[in-house]
Amino acid sequence: MRRTEVGIPFAAIVLAMLPAVLDQTILATGLPVVARDLGALSDVSWVVTAYVVAAAATTPLWGKLGDRHGRKLLLQLSLAVFVSASALCAAAQDITQLIVLRALQGAAAGGLMTLAMAAVGDLVAPRERGRYQGYIAATFAVATIVGPLVGGLLVEHASWRWVFLVNLPVGLIALVALAARLPAPEADRPDRPLDAPGAALLAGATTAFMLTCIWGGSRYAWDSTQIVALIGTTLALAGALIVRERHAADPIVPLHLLRSRAVAVASSALFLGTAALFAITVFVPLFLQTTTGASPTEAGLLLVPAMLGITVSTTLSGRSIARTGRYKRFPVAGLALMTVALFVLAAFAGRASQVWTGFGLALFGLGFGMVTQVLVVAVQNHVERRELGVATATTGFFRALGGAAGAAVLGAVFAAQAGARASESGQGLGSALRADVIDGVQAVFIVAAPLAALALLIVLFLPEAPLKTSEEHQAPRPRAKEPARPTTRTAEVTR
Repeated sequence: MRRTEVGIPFAAIVLAMLPAVLDQTILATGLPVVARDLGALSDVSWVVTAYVVAAAATTPLWGKLGDRHGRKLLLQLSLAVFVSASALCAAAQDITQLIVLRALQGAAAGGLMTLAMAAVGDLVAPRERGRYQGYIAATFAVATIVGPLVGGLLVEHASWRWVFLVNLPVGLIALVALAARLPAPEADRPDRPLDAPGAALLAGATTAFMLTCIWGGSRYAWDSTQIVALIGTTLALAGALIVRERHAADPIVPLHLLRSRAVAVASSALFLGTAALFAITVFVPLFLQTTTGASPTEAGLLLVPAMLGITVSTTLSGRSIARTGRYKRFPVAGLALMTVALFVLAAFAGRASQVWTGFGLALFGLGFGMVTQVLVVAVQNHVERRELGVATATTGFFRALGGAAGAAVLGAVFAAQAGARASESGQGLGSALRADVIDGVQAVFIVAAPLAALALLIVLFLPEAPLKTSEEHQAPRPRAKEPARPTTRTAEVTR
């Protein structure tokens, strides 16, 4: 499509994704009220867990279905399910109903995130994708800040149920816009049946892994029977999945994609980079509240430098990619900035300074904004169009796993420094334990920095092929008499 024709369909894609992004943060401030109305505080954690686990477990399946049946149709379906689940969540009468409906909402959110990102690949030429993916990242950054603030206002002045109801008008507008303006490229409809056993094995392995990361060290000890059983289940199902995918006629996760250097490098870097991100999103607000006296709202607002950094770098890098067709330099520079920022935050944690923390956050945001979306563009540039959805889903899948693993590892590091002593003393993480919190957060930054550095080393091996312009992208394909296009693996070797 011409650039002048992209605006409304792209806006519809962003609107479709927005509720799924907001629902990761908007509910946080309302959880205590939900617990008071529907159940115990110990049960309400499942309201978050069910959403996150379901989204991660279904992401690859949505990508595969989009490749088989068309991304527009599946995007509309996932959005309709998400909006319906949101309405039902608002009407939930007990905590069990809400948890089940949140799982349904999360499963739909996995489709929204994956299919929308892949739909951008259908909408614009490869060289333009960096620009539009950057716009999406900037929207996400704003939503991350606005989510808790909007959630707090709704809970305080209306009801926690409006946290879900707010999705309805946005989702309905997006549904109308998608139906009217989003093009529907012809999908590759293979005669081979969907790999349902592979999908079930992947969902089971992902669920077991996510629960291991979420429960390990918090609800259960790492050496407890429950966690050991979950680890064993993860390994057994993962092994069975590999065996299944090697023989499936149309595998849910084509193993040749993971043998592609671009996909393997991008997935590994996204796993590690997202794990490092949790040092910022989880522990910096705690650090600011405990050591500088910031209120919860002020601590959220103090994350603005990171979000501004993300917005600036995603926008500028996207424009540069559109102009030059080159992208590898950006994740390299971005991961280098992330590594430096984490070391800066660790070095100045003892000063408990909002100024130095803000500087480190801005530096981290500038780096992170050049990583995620650019790596998605790189993956989309190195796969055949018929596998665009599953390849995009693969990157999203490893991002989700990296977030879970990062939260578990960094949480364990923090607990070893501060949480254990806070628990033993019977006090909260207040001024009496200020030094312990500083030690714990400093240790988190010191561990997260090598994760970003390792991602930097990995991304140095990212292959780079110049992105096509709109004219090249729209050029007629070779006739049947001409040599067939190389497979992904052959193309990788050629590059």
